[in-house]
Amino acid sequence: MKRAGVLMLAAVPVVLAATAYGSSPTAHDDPRPGAPSAAQQRRAPEGLAAPAMKNLAQELVASAENSTLDWRSAYAYIQDIGDGQGYTAGIIGFCTGTHDLLVLVERYTAAHPGNGLARYLPALRKVDGTDSHQGLDPGFPAAWRAEAKVPAFHAAQDAERDRIYFDPAVSAAKRDGLGPLGQFIYYDAMVFHGPGTDGFYGIRERATQRVKPPAEGGSEKAYLSAFLDVRRATMQAKHPGIDTSRIDTAQRKFLDEGNLSLRTPLVWKVYGETYKVP
Repeated sequence: MKRAGVLMLAAVPVVLAATAYGSSPTAHDDPRPGAPSAAQQRRAPEGLAAPAMKNLAQELVASAENSTLDWRSAYAYIQDIGDGQGYTAGIIGFCTGTHDLLVLVERYTAAHPGNGLARYLPALRKVDGTDSHQGLDPGFPAAWRAEAKVPAFHAAQDAERDRIYFDPAVSAAKRDGLGPLGQFIYYDAMVFHGPGTDGFYGIRERATQRVKPPAEGGSEKAYLSAFLDVRRATMQAKHPGIDTSRIDTAQRKFLDEGNLSLRTPLVWKVYGETYKVP
């Protein structure tokens, strides 16, 4: 989600693009000399998908999106922050104007008919792709917060986060030969910019034109530096003057420290606030 009071890019309309370059990852032997075998790939560490690492990733995202490390407190979050994407809500910034919130409520309603958000589906379909609140005010924010008390809605938000953002980002990072820090850098970019050629995948394409990723023989640190440069420039081009500290004093800091494994303890700053994970 986008931090209140700070101009943020919203996720673009969701078009799943996990296979935007190459096919979905499959376990097969890589013919390159010294490359891991299929069996070795299957035994590879989970990286950011390991439970403790995934929790750390959510804490890092929440520091930028909600100014907190308590990411679970954001299930009930909902606000129009004036970024042109309508209401921003939930643990990952689902937006009424960017299709992902509509998909979340549709899928949740299919599994749980009669929930407190179902009656807003006609309005959500009408405002999709706009910043309009028509048919949503005044009751939708209160209905969202009420539904966020239901464990099944937590699970629904988690599932959509993974399906749209986390899993595609981590899979893409692994295909590019990136470790936990690189996987997080991809994930945060996917959350902030959304997928698609004008979002995460476009940023990745421009970065690979500068430096080859490790899977193609490049330096991991040099490639990630190029990726962050391209991402920062993308943010500034779309919104001059935007705060880029989630890159500058967080991800860039970890990279400059050589912490490619995203080892704890971690100390970073976002929007001038300091966060620590022991």
